[in-house]
Amino acid sequence: MPRSRRPSRLVALATATLLLGAGCTDDPAPQRPEDAPDGGVAAAESRSASQRLGLRPGWGPDRAELDAAARRTARLSLPELAGQVIVARWSGSGAPTALVRRLHLGGVVVFAENVASTDQLRSATRSLQRDVDRPWPLLVAVDQEGGTVARIRGAATAFPAFMSAGAAGDPALTRRTYAASGRELRGLGINVDLAPDADVTTGPADPVIGSRSAGAEPAAVARQAVAAARGFRDAGVVPVVKHFPGHGSLVTDSHVALPVQRRGMAALARTDLRPFRAAVDAGLPAVMTGHIALAALDPGVPASLSRPVVTGLLRERLGFDGVVMSDALDMAAVSGRRTPAVQVLRAGGDVVLMPPDPAASRAAIVRAVRDGRLSRTRLRQAAARTIALLEQQRRGDPAAPGSGRAASRRLSAAALTVVAGPCRGPLVPGAVVPLGGSAAVSAFRSAARSAGLAMGSVRYVKPPRPELTGRRKKDRAALQRWRRTEATRVVRGTPVHLLSSGTAPDSGVVVATDRPYLLGASDAPVRIATYGETPGAMAALVEVLLGRERAPGRLPVDVPGVPRQGC
Repeated sequence: MPRSRRPSRLVALATATLLLGAGCTDDPAPQRPEDAPDGGVAAAESRSASQRLGLRPGWGPDRAELDAAARRTARLSLPELAGQVIVARWSGSGAPTALVRRLHLGGVVVFAENVASTDQLRSATRSLQRDVDRPWPLLVAVDQEGGTVARIRGAATAFPAFMSAGAAGDPALTRRTYAASGRELRGLGINVDLAPDADVTTGPADPVIGSRSAGAEPAAVARQAVAAARGFRDAGVVPVVKHFPGHGSLVTDSHVALPVQRRGMAALARTDLRPFRAAVDAGLPAVMTGHIALAALDPGVPASLSRPVVTGLLRERLGFDGVVMSDALDMAAVSGRRTPAVQVLRAGGDVVLMPPDPAASRAAIVRAVRDGRLSRTRLRQAAARTIALLEQQRRGDPAAPGSGRAASRRLSAAALTVVAGPCRGPLVPGAVVPLGGSAAVSAFRSAARSAGLAMGSVRYVKPPRPELTGRRKKDRAALQRWRRTEATRVVRGTPVHLLSSGTAPDSGVVVATDRPYLLGASDAPVRIATYGETPGAMAALVEVLLGRERAPGRLPVDVPGVPRQGC
């Protein structure tokens, strides 16, 4: 349920620079008994285990669940506590049971190379949970946003990019769609998804977020991010809203270098921070901090390692009491920092995500506690939050891989946006010829065959240079390259250009399968945005080309020279 606002949140965020600059330099620790007001030691000692750790409900676990988690952390040794806050990268296709048990890791992150098949992944996650043998679940996470960011492919349903949710503009549909995605993940043993993306993209200059964002309007992004996160929770999967305080308005990729956010706090409150404020108000359980330097609060320090940003802004100003997870510590924006795992915890974070060397990070955390740079209470607080959340989300609503295909198609059909061409009737006169990337063309051909859309043909008329042709024939690949560069391509049928990037032609049908910006540079008579090249997106596209369905979507970003409204 949505949480109530704290009185301090009524103060404008524009004053945060002054308010956050002080009092945010020491390791945060709960109130000591001798400091307790209204009753002193007796009042403090009467508080529950989680209250003594400074834990508050309202974001998922209730007070009893927080108390149980706090008591569990009291029984862990220091090395076990240090391991419990680390979530490492899964290596290989076998269950990493030995590594998890040796370091007492809090969890692992699944990547594409860990997935030989859905059956293998399901078996590995089950054996991992069983063999680690803890009273609480292990955190098993994946980065499964949809679109280009999807680690589990194959038999699992392919969902379009999150920008499709912004184009459809229907939060209820978004919630149902991401519940379907979450049920498939839960059926594979995944209990945390590092999604949705709450970044507000600012356009083509945004190098890394793009179609991962729901759009360029902060209020719309907020609605869609909250809806998607609620959908995941409906399925029993913990959503992690990211990348606080916002990556979409930056032109540097944090995988490569440290981006610097130079906007003032008043501007950020109106734009980048708005979806995160909505997530906190909705009582969502987890936020991922980005490796982004916020110049107004802590210049030169990544937000994920910054106490003024994590504790001062996210926790104290926005009132977030849930799990704070860092972005991956193997990224270039933080890779050169000294003891970043310790800095994550000192900043107020709870989960140290994917350090390059988990054993070294655990040892650094242990040393920091022993030499007084990090309190054991802060470490227990971090571990207890995650344990309580995983316990609270223990029960899921699993479904078989592929069960979400209808939901994926419904979202794509609602998102499809025609920015040029008739809004009623067929958009092509007859046979079509799909051109573009192999995955998109294959999905389009399959959808077209199922719908009865005729396929045209492509042939190459070679120039009269037999001596060159003879030499090239010795190498089939070279011959194909030569034919495409020196021969004339003859297309019989309407070309349908399926493009995720690059320059769009001025003829036929141009389809932007990822970001829609290339549509503004084309004069093609028919231009369409699908926000994905999934089977569902291509099936929806074919229905629109045949005139059987309308395209109700609206561009969620500005494309120069193109109206947002669509049909």
